[in-house]
Amino acid sequence: MKLRNLVSLVVVFSISLLVAVSCTPQQPNSKSSPSSSTPSTTTEAQITIGFSAWPGWFPWQIAQEEKLFEANNIKVNLKWFDGYLDSIKALTAGQLDGNTQTLNDTISSIAGGSDQVIVLVNDNSTGNDKIIVRDGINSIADLKGKKVAAEEGTVDHFLLLLGLKKVGLTQKDIDFQPLETGAAAAAFAAGKVDAVGVFAPFTTQALKRPGSKELFSSKDFPGAISDHLAVSPKLISDRPQDVQKLVDTWFATLDYIKKNPDKAYEIMAKRAGISVQEYKDYDSGTKIFTIEDNLKAFADGKDMSSLKFAAGEISKFMTKSGLAKQAPDLTKLFDDRFVKAYVAKQQK
Repeated sequence: MKLRNLVSLVVVFSISLLVAVSCTPQQPNSKSSPSSSTPSTTTEAQITIGFSAWPGWFPWQIAQEEKLFEANNIKVNLKWFDGYLDSIKALTAGQLDGNTQTLNDTISSIAGGSDQVIVLVNDNSTGNDKIIVRDGINSIADLKGKKVAAEEGTVDHFLLLLGLKKVGLTQKDIDFQPLETGAAAAAFAAGKVDAVGVFAPFTTQALKRPGSKELFSSKDFPGAISDHLAVSPKLISDRPQDVQKLVDTWFATLDYIKKNPDKAYEIMAKRAGISVQEYKDYDSGTKIFTIEDNLKAFADGKDMSSLKFAAGEISKFMTKSGLAKQAPDLTKLFDDRFVKAYVAKQQK
């Protein structure tokens, strides 16, 4: 559910989500947003957050429908995007205060000159991003010379490249078809391409093609695709209390899901445009992490379970592969103070 951006190499990383309404952290020193005026300045009491189709982000729909934002004293304009890349572009253009996106995409945006900060880890894709193939293709090597569709620059394009690299192939060895995710799934289902890279729930559409099957998925590349809430530095500097309330609301939403699973699944499945049972089938493919996992992800480390380490590896790959002219400045990419403030409140 949700598209993501491109940068090759495996990124192992555990995630979670945290933060609370009180114990608001001090305002960090950060650059202002790319745009001269952000959505939060147009309506003082409201902030605009973008989200799109991905199992780890659908819980925000619950927060809206069950009025959990209001319960945490924050007014949010939750803006839905049919196209994931459109949401990334909107944040970069200063049309959003925050957006749900992958670590890969966020680093790509920063490499392109955007200022963004990750304040919350939502989930880790553990199978919901897939490379699906037609009958007769039984190995990654079989993709050579075949028509393969994916949304260019997204994490499923990234996943495709990881798989090709594993067997010594590159994009030049296939007939790559750059299509928006929904269009890519439709093209594959209609038999117009031989393989496709898509995320849930578009995987359901793609697998309706007779004889189709999963060739490999994000499960085969642990931590390669992690999902977050990224916000503008201006929102953090001007309204840190609202960033705290956003994170608070996320955890309140996770609590709601535990207490009201039937209602929660109904809301998320409706937003995804699929049945409740189909939505439940995505559970094993998206892992929502605990507070402990989130703290570990934000902490310094020497392996891919650390976001900072993973971001560094992604950055190296981007520059080496020519996706970025120079390594982006990642020193202000992560802000864990909101997570820690949430934890401190829970311990009182």
